[in-house]
Amino acid sequence: MSPALMRMWISIASMGFLFVAMILIYLSRYKLKQKILKVFSAIFAYLLLFISGMIIFLVVFSGPTT
Repeated sequence: MSPALMRMWISIASMGFLFVAMILIYLSRYKLKQKILKVFSAIFAYLLLFISGMIIFLVVFSGPTT
């Protein structure tokens, strides 16, 4: 697999993390009633959001592939 194709799959996985984080934040704010589930889902969502942001930052600023 070429480096460019590998970066594409990493970027798509990062976008998937963003989507999962969005759903978890929505659930923790509006749908979940138990406090402990709200806290754990929100922490996990913000962790995914941070990881995804770091991955996208690294992919974008690592430069073009040869």
